[in-house]
Amino acid sequence: MKKPTRLLLTALSTVLVWGAAQAQALKIGASAGVHADTLDAAAREARKQGLDVKVIEFTDWTTPNAALAAGDLDANYFQHQAFLDNAIKERGYKFAVAGVGVLPNIGLFSYRIKNFGELKDGAKVGVASDPVNQGRGLALLEQAGLIKLRPGLGQRGTVNDITANPRKLKIVEVEGPQLVRAIDDLDLAQGIPAHFVSAGKPQMASNGLLYSGASDVYFAIRFVTRQDNANDPRIRKFVQIFQESQAVRDRVHQLFGNDAKLYSLPWLNK
Repeated sequence: MKKPTRLLLTALSTVLVWGAAQAQALKIGASAGVHADTLDAAAREARKQGLDVKVIEFTDWTTPNAALAAGDLDANYFQHQAFLDNAIKERGYKFAVAGVGVLPNIGLFSYRIKNFGELKDGAKVGVASDPVNQGRGLALLEQAGLIKLRPGLGQRGTVNDITANPRKLKIVEVEGPQLVRAIDDLDLAQGIPAHFVSAGKPQMASNGLLYSGASDVYFAIRFVTRQDNANDPRIRKFVQIFQESQAVRDRVHQLFGNDAKLYSLPWLNK
């Protein structure tokens, strides 16, 4: 009888551990705006399936990773693979990717000009201050014919890699989440369309002068965990709900200004 008793105790222990995990809300951090709003939609669907999820908003792109590393979060959802790779390189984070989310476009936007030919010499142009997203913005500026970068960089260039700036543009580095506000004081700026939608300016989101391609999954937003909780079944379940829920897809479409050209759902292309 001892062996069955041990098996019974083991099974009971497993059930109790799972129950304790379920009793605790899954804490997922996200940047305020489209990412947090999308997670809120997924969290509502998760609660219907018995999974309690708490979405915690951040207004910068540094704290979500620090909070995850410290154990204050179970996962975060705000960064693409290039940003994550750079964070791991610089900070030594022991992180893992639990799933892929939405792929947002970026674009070049302006309240002051309608085409690049109207951009005056010495104009102020905003790019993201972090090196990864800055590279994407500079690549768009080069594509627009406004600057030239050292060859072979792809989307990894920085302001120090500009080799030609014939219009003597003043490149202004702005923290990524603040670009949507800083554009008021700039002649041109890179930006994420969904940020304009979140700021109540959906017309701007669809009126960019130039957009990046929407097929590069490398820049899709990731669900990121620590390596020690990468196999948490609650996280796997939440990612599944996020990817499969029609309510989440409807909310994503709304947050991107009901404009399908501004985003894609890369997990559907597997």
